[in-house]
Amino acid sequence: MTAYSLSKSRFFEGVWEGVIAGDADDAPKPQVDVRVHDVPVPDVVIEPLEDPASWLLKVPVPANMIADGVHTFVISEAAIGQPLGDFSIIAGDAAGEDIRAEISLLRAELDMLKRSFRRHCRETA
Repeated sequence: MTAYSLSKSRFFEGVWEGVIAGDADDAPKPQVDVRVHDVPVPDVVIEPLEDPASWLLKVPVPANMIADGVHTFVISEAAIGQPLGDFSIIAGDAAGEDIRAEISLLRAELDMLKRSFRRHCRETA
């Protein structure tokens, strides 16, 4: 059984692109399943690259799947059910509030880490 990994290349003109790499030079072309809200995404393309056991994955984001809120596209290797990765699209009014809340949480966690680090430095000095 071959293991695959996925790394993002870019998101351009409505198409998310990534590189799938197999763990062996003779790895077979993966069968990829992409879903959003448990609905299959059509027209997904896998093209071979020059490197052995590497493929370019192109996931076109259909216009009807762009709407208010957070939408996560889940990418998996269909034949063995191995999850490869995901990407999200955030749109509309919810986007501003979601991002502000996330930034606020990150700031609070960073402040907590700074306090803990300073306390550790004082105690070990």
